[in-house]
Amino acid sequence: MGIENYGCNEIAILMAAGLGTRMAPLTEKTPKPLVKVFGKSMIETIIDALQKRGVKHIYVVVGYLKEQFDFLVNKYDHLSLIENAEFKTVNNISSIHAAAPIMGNEDCFICEADLYVADTSIFQAKLDHSCYYGKMVKGHSDDWVFDQDETGRIIRVGKGGDDDFNMCGVAWLKAKDAKIIADAVMEAYRHPGTYENLFWDDIVHQQIHKVDLTVHEVFHHQITEIDTVDELQTVDPDYKQYNQ
Repeated sequence: MGIENYGCNEIAILMAAGLGTRMAPLTEKTPKPLVKVFGKSMIETIIDALQKRGVKHIYVVVGYLKEQFDFLVNKYDHLSLIENAEFKTVNNISSIHAAAPIMGNEDCFICEADLYVADTSIFQAKLDHSCYYGKMVKGHSDDWVFDQDETGRIIRVGKGGDDDFNMCGVAWLKAKDAKIIADAVMEAYRHPGTYENLFWDDIVHQQIHKVDLTVHEVFHHQITEIDTVDELQTVDPDYKQYNQ
């Protein structure tokens, strides 16, 4: 259980369905979340942190090379796999669509699964407010950022900004906000041709006036999203000998 048992009424959704093409050729035979950093797969650094918090159930949304995730069910208590059958043709909104039926009854973490968690304490925070975890980046960033009003409420989730908190792949939603997002994803699916290229964060932005989101600050050394072999080599020196 978690140190303060904050997670006992929470679930977590880990999005692990993608092709991971930017980390090829490592991902030609291994799903990106199962690539190891310092000897442990990235997804397991997240799972271990969530279990320390005491999250009552973890759902891993799988697609690409899905059978390679089967060992997680036997290794970890209170963990289930959800299949995303659309991972090849629809952006990551499809993973939230696959998980939508279990959203809305409990507070919920939603995490990218290609994260290396170096400091599990970031998952021990007492969270009272729906939030994205964010890292402050001074100067301009082309990545996903959060614009906030004077009270700290997020008023935009989108790409590009200056002196903003940058997205780092973790969100925590109160049950009511998780229900709003799940319902909005289901509604988007009623309009073929409009949703297929959307990230789930685009849906959050569309619903930003209905959800009350803030930023929970974390720091660069605590958690890293790893998208490419170059980024992997920067984090884990053992990969510096890897020849693409």
